[in-house]
Amino acid sequence: MKWLLPNACTAANLFFGMLSIISTYEGDFFWASVFILLALIADGMDGRVARALNAASELGKEMDSLCDLGSFGVAPAFLAYAFCMNNYGTLGKAAAIIFALCGMWRLARFNVNTNVVHGFFMGLAIPAGGCIIATTTLLFLSMNIHPEQFGLVYPITVIIVAYLMVSHVHYPNFKGDGGEKIFLVSKVFAAVMFAAIIYLTQAAIVQGVLTAIFSTYAVFGIVNSLIALMNRDKL
Repeated sequence: MKWLLPNACTAANLFFGMLSIISTYEGDFFWASVFILLALIADGMDGRVARALNAASELGKEMDSLCDLGSFGVAPAFLAYAFCMNNYGTLGKAAAIIFALCGMWRLARFNVNTNVVHGFFMGLAIPAGGCIIATTTLLFLSMNIHPEQFGLVYPITVIIVAYLMVSHVHYPNFKGDGGEKIFLVSKVFAAVMFAAIIYLTQAAIVQGVLTAIFSTYAVFGIVNSLIALMNRDKL
């Protein structure tokens, strides 16, 4: 029965994902965003619990991917569309659908490459992508910002995040098992970007910190991969 606890954590992931979708449907964007973050916590626990109990299973792995698609692919896409992308007509619909489809592609590729890719994530992990939408929504709500006032920035950003999930950009997995070299320039850039976001969001510091964490991580991978590519070209 030791498999029950990690699988319960995995199920909790989708439980919160469904609560997010329901909250979005009811127009409660605050809780819709919070439930995605709670799904992230549940998602982070299942693997750790499984390893601690030596209870990893193929069933658990399949459940994890299916739950991730719901909580970090479909739920954030629906949240982004209901929150503001419904104002962009076909572009808004396309951006939401592209996000969910790229999330599915990202998870399928991850499962296929589990024994091939080590030490880093190939493409932005879907939980990070989903949490970018959740945290920015919380930030916009707390600061009374309407993304529509920035023109097409919001739907285009959603599409870019979706692309990052299926890209070949290398992201650190923080598991201490080697992987891509992290360059000093990348660290400095990340620190400056993080500080800039915090400075600009002082009126909603908690939401600002959460947004800074996921947004900085997304951009950090791009910068670090570009520097690595330039260094390889010089050799």
